[in-house]
Amino acid sequence: MAHRDGRYHRDMPDQFDPQAMVERFRARADAVRSRGLPPIEGPDRERFKQQAQADFMDFAMLGDAEATIEDGVLSLRIDLRPAPDADRG
Repeated sequence: MAHRDGRYHRDMPDQFDPQAMVERFRARADAVRSRGLPPIEGPDRERFKQQAQADFMDFAMLGDAEATIEDGVLSLRIDLRPAPDADRG
């Protein structure tokens, strides 16, 4: 839960593993990518597809993050630069 100032107000357990959190996001990205489309048509189908694409992108980026905790602050570092071997077409 968040306070009005946007901060999480519950104590984090000592055993919190930021890398495990990153792995969970990676698993969520895989789940979004592999799930099928429900039997919906028209504009609802397109909205579902767009939301799935946004969910995948968000989960995949967090799944690629380098997570650290310093002085009680969780930082996620995500390299958004293209891979050096990416096809620049």
